[in-house]
Amino acid sequence: MDGNNNDYSAFLSVFHLAKRLPLPAENEHSRPRIDLIVFLMDLRNQHSVETVKASLAYVDVNYFLGKVCFLAVGGRAVKHQSIEMYTLKQLADSYSSPLIPAELESAERRSAIAQRLIQILKVAAGLVPGVSALALSSLITPSFKTETQRC
Repeated sequence: MDGNNNDYSAFLSVFHLAKRLPLPAENEHSRPRIDLIVFLMDLRNQHSVETVKASLAYVDVNYFLGKVCFLAVGGRAVKHQSIEMYTLKQLADSYSSPLIPAELESAERRSAIAQRLIQILKVAAGLVPGVSALALSSLITPSFKTETQRC
């Protein structure tokens, strides 16, 4: 983080995790606004990808205009991958949403991913003057290339 805790303190109290969508109907009236949906997919677990695919049907189409991203973990353990990164890239592209490959083994990497997600959240929430969430995909530079991009 950049040392300015005021920038992030509001975000830290509003992260909510869900294993799948739709969200439960209880407390819907008091649920805070959802500024960003991050779908976490584990390349070593086909079920995690299937859960994400099933959950996508419950996301309002307007969220795919800069308020959804996909986070793929487990890419370094190539021997244990059951999903190819290219497949996840195709999924993200089909929803016009960015795919962020992430390795979470070390505290340093987890911190870097957390900072990146907070920056994405700030844009999606409209807290970065002059930057639209519609441009989110173009602002995220992928740290990998798919097979078709290498050709």
